Amino acid sequence: MSKQNYPKQFLDILGTGKTLLQQTYERFEKLIPKENIYIVTNKSYDALVKEQILEISSNQILLEPTRRNTAPCIAYAVHKIAKTDPLAQIVIAPSDHLILKEDVFIDQIKKAFSFTQAFDSLITLGIRPSRPDTGYGYIQFVDYHTSGSFEEVKKVKTFTEKPNIELAKSFLSSGDFLWNAGIFICSSSSLISSYEQHLPEMNQIFKDGGDVYFTENESAFIERAYAQCTNISVDYAIMEKASNVFVIPSEFGWSDLGTWGSMYENSNKDFNGNAIIGKHVMVNSTKNCVVSVPKEKLVVIQGLEGFIVVESDGILLICKMEDEQEIRQMVTNVKVEKGEEFV
Repeated sequence: MSKQNYPKQFLDILGTGKTLLQQTYERFEKLIPKENIYIVTNKSYDALVKEQILEISSNQILLEPTRRNTAPCIAYAVHKIAKTDPLAQIVIAPSDHLILKEDVFIDQIKKAFSFTQAFDSLITLGIRPSRPDTGYGYIQFVDYHTSGSFEEVKKVKTFTEKPNIELAKSFLSSGDFLWNAGIFICSSSSLISSYEQHLPEMNQIFKDGGDVYFTENESAFIERAYAQCTNISVDYAIMEKASNVFVIPSEFGWSDLGTWGSMYENSNKDFNGNAIIGKHVMVNSTKNCVVSVPKEKLVVIQGLEGFIVVESDGILLICKMEDEQEIRQMVTNVKVEKGEEFV
């Protein structure tokens, strides 16, 4: 369903009537004034953002000319924000994640803001793991001796990229590891200081744009700036190296919806355990399946158990749920044998 020209943040994956981007924007409206919400995206998605978030202004959409991972786009955003408010408190969040307990999420962000206002710090929200998942990065924490309202805040000890299953099992049993949700909270000054220390060249590139942000020259400057940037994630470049990184262990119904298994886990199911998205789907003797089809399509399924059945833009996938990890290779095969237009 998620394709290069229409990635998953622009899709209504769970059939709620709103895309993941729209849900994310509305979630932050509860916490942040509309004029202070910025969306960083590739320039090819400018029209899609404006189509889905009608009230956002062009100055609030930061357009990347090329893909350079998360460190450059966050540097761009923080320097642009710092021009209008050098003391800004910032939350950085992916636009394609599911959060079911939004009130709990907002409370955690507020706690993090209180901490970053009091201390020079970078905070991430870590998700208490429910299973030994190999699809997520992990954060190891140690106790940080604070009292009162900050007792939930822990010191980050290590970040680990996606582990193998045995390592993931040991992380789960140890009790001091969390899933990395990629949500960061900090002050603009603390984040810029971290860039100055750990990515000084990139920091200087975007610092030099101070006079052009919010002007007609911004786009041309960003084209030149991105041509000078390395392709690197903020996790690797900043969070794994900084000494002032903290984490708040959290449970707010989070999923990155990166797999059909996670989509199934977070969907409503019928009495046979089927997660069905589509207006005209009929199932007989069918159990524990994911079915996602266009609303106008009539689909009749007989005798399946534990399958993924998905149609999107004229492309049909039928796959055993237990073999979902093979879908990535299937996509590669489609590119090679059928061409890029299908993916």
